[in-house]
Amino acid sequence: MILRICAGAGVLRVIALGEFSLAEAERTFLEMLEAVARHKTAKILLDGRELKGDLTTIQRFLYGEFTAHAVARYIREGGVPRAPQFAYVLHEPVLDPQRFGETVAVNRGMWVKAFDNLEDALGWLRVAPANKPDAGDA
Repeated sequence: MILRICAGAGVLRVIALGEFSLAEAERTFLEMLEAVARHKTAKILLDGRELKGDLTTIQRFLYGEFTAHAVARYIREGGVPRAPQFAYVLHEPVLDPQRFGETVAVNRGMWVKAFDNLEDALGWLRVAPANKPDAGDA
């Protein structure tokens, strides 16, 4: 998996490409968290619409658990004033219609939501779309 990371306008935008593997997803999540710390941003938009793969239930569980624990450690060790907000934009089969991985992460304290379209994710983050800079950033 490859990440393209761009910070600006109050949000860290991450594009994820490639084939899903749990080990790669965990590695790239830590890479993304490093960028969050470096840019001191609290809103993260991960666009994984180009990711490929068919995840098992246990992979969804393990990824959700891993990300929640990594964020908790980041908050604890970094003295971060508030939890970062993560919006994932995915397509099936990477996106689970039941949102199991999201539920696992949320139940462990992570502020995250999965979407099937960019507009809803931006709205949830309260971030203006890139082509509408006058819409205001929260």
